[in-house]
Amino acid sequence: MTNQSKPKYYLTTPIYYVNDRPHIGHAYTTLACDFLARFKRLDGYDVCFLTGTDEHGQKVEKAAHDAGVSPQDFTDSVSQNFRDLTDSLNFSNDDFIRTTESRHKVACQTLWDLLRERGHLTLGSYSGWYATRDEAFYSETELVDGKAPTGAPVEWVEEPSYFFNLSQWQDRLLAFYEANPDFVGPDSRFNEVKSFVAGGLRDLSVSRASFKWGVSVPNDDDHVMYVWLDALTNYITATGWPADGSFGDVEKYARLWPADLHMVGKDILRFHAVYWPAFLMAADLPLPKRVFAHGWWTNEGQKISKSLGNAIDPLELAEQYGLDQMRYFLMREVPFGKDGDYSAQAIIHRINGDLANDLGNLSQRVLSMVFKNFDGKMPAFPDQPTTEDRVLVAAADALLPAVREKMDRQAFHEALRLIWQVIADANRYVDTAAPWVLKKTDPARMAEVLAVLAEIIRQVAILIQALMPASAEKMLDQLGVATDKRSFAQIGGAKRLAKGHIIAKPEPIFPRYIGEGAV
Repeated sequence: MTNQSKPKYYLTTPIYYVNDRPHIGHAYTTLACDFLARFKRLDGYDVCFLTGTDEHGQKVEKAAHDAGVSPQDFTDSVSQNFRDLTDSLNFSNDDFIRTTESRHKVACQTLWDLLRERGHLTLGSYSGWYATRDEAFYSETELVDGKAPTGAPVEWVEEPSYFFNLSQWQDRLLAFYEANPDFVGPDSRFNEVKSFVAGGLRDLSVSRASFKWGVSVPNDDDHVMYVWLDALTNYITATGWPADGSFGDVEKYARLWPADLHMVGKDILRFHAVYWPAFLMAADLPLPKRVFAHGWWTNEGQKISKSLGNAIDPLELAEQYGLDQMRYFLMREVPFGKDGDYSAQAIIHRINGDLANDLGNLSQRVLSMVFKNFDGKMPAFPDQPTTEDRVLVAAADALLPAVREKMDRQAFHEALRLIWQVIADANRYVDTAAPWVLKKTDPARMAEVLAVLAEIIRQVAILIQALMPASAEKMLDQLGVATDKRSFAQIGGAKRLAKGHIIAKPEPIFPRYIGEGAV
């Protein structure tokens, strides 16, 4: 059941291509969506978070052939690896879609029929450069040293094909971009998209006749749909579209579409910000509200590749450093939207600095003093707070709207920086106030200082649930915060821990990493 009184938020990862096992790039995109989905749920939204797998195309057919199995058996196996990843990394997706599902084939063929009925598809023949690895067509001018801009090898393809009249949508797209200045983020990527479209669009080949592993073109079994027309449709399939189809859901479609956010890697932005809007315009369907393209990770300064053997396994990272610690590092280390470099030293620095020293130590020493000196019962929040008290508490109370603004722009690193700024303020406050000294000189003031600090810890713990759910749960359990008092409605000054509120015996939540590479 959905809560009709809540605002909706529908966000998607790209669906991941099943020609190989999941890697850090897949985890990074899905984690970003998970962070945002959890944040929105805590903020009172009815969230639908979609991920899944893209299972058709020449590349999958070849990989299955090389593995000596049928394409369906191959995709069943590899898709399960991605589903397992969502469980292992504690992702909270509401749906997992596969493009081999019947509901998706119905949606793809319905979209095809709409495009054809409106006169946007014509049968012709294609000749040009095609990169199987990218499942993308490239013009001669786009090739770099005889390869695709991504470095993928290309081959000359000549075959019958249906074409979508993309060239006729240039002006409409540019007008849409002008009217929707937040459609693509970050701004640098949007500029690239607008430049590409302004440079002129060619009609797009949207079917293939040289292989069979794909969604059949309606009324023409000699063709299967171009994998990107197939793949992009997943976002609307999952809403129950077409509402009058065999898998239709009128209420769900009306509630969820258009999507609020498509999260993608920068390498597939063109498909989402040019082709997908054009397909939807041509079918007279609403366009998504925003597409955000994040950057790529390198490993110790080197591009990640199979040949170098330097792929980063997110499951191994979580096992070595801790799941929440890995989740924090990936969202905090690099400005989201830019490329970033992974190094063991960097993740250990974040674990031992931001988590163990800054947040973990703050929580441990404050709650230990409350537990020891007040029998685990919270002292009263000060009736007449000092200037220092007011400044610190005001900073915490102001966090939610400031963090919300960053999250809505997908500036995840900035959202975390704001939270850790208040944590740093709290650590300075505790060092200056020195409650261990006040215990002897002014025990009443010590009680007030600890109450103020416990309030900061409570608000921070509620906020970080979105990124580090297991660790935040432990913090809130230690604070004795009831499970129904952990939403964002409980912070920003709305509630405080009452005098006499009972806390649990504190235990360390973020231990220091002392393994290889630690300093």
